[in-house]
Amino acid sequence: MRAPFQVLVLPYRMTGSIIEYAILKRADLHYWQGIAGGGEGEETPLEAARREVFEETGLTESCKLVMLDSITSLPVEHVVGEFLWGEEVYVIKEYSFGVDVSDFELQLSKEHTDLKWVCYEEAFRELKWDSNRTALWELHKRLTRMREKGDIGHEQPISNY
Repeated sequence: MRAPFQVLVLPYRMTGSIIEYAILKRADLHYWQGIAGGGEGEETPLEAARREVFEETGLTESCKLVMLDSITSLPVEHVVGEFLWGEEVYVIKEYSFGVDVSDFELQLSKEHTDLKWVCYEEAFRELKWDSNRTALWELHKRLTRMREKGDIGHEQPISNY
């Protein structure tokens, strides 16, 4: 059963001193976004994020997720098309993560027709949803500060949301 929340995961990689972000083009609606999907059953947002990353890019559990503070509310009708969780549930939360894919090759699922690696500015322009842009802004600020401090590669593992 579909859980009443969404996850968003933004893949990134370090290329020398440049941070690049992968954006994915949806096969059905033809717009650019991060990895996105809903929770299933009793999954936590972290578990759902790991599963969605695997389903949409083939990355395994070993990928390093960075939990973001960005959480947004989405209208249920925009996510699942109906009041799936009852007439009193109008919005669900979307939890955001980054995923370091510097050492991995991404393999697209049938959900997406294209993937491109872009700089922050281009990703910000191309992403369709405000929630994706807000999470991207936060991730970029965090990674930029970590790089300035020399902490890139030392991200703490995620425990729970």
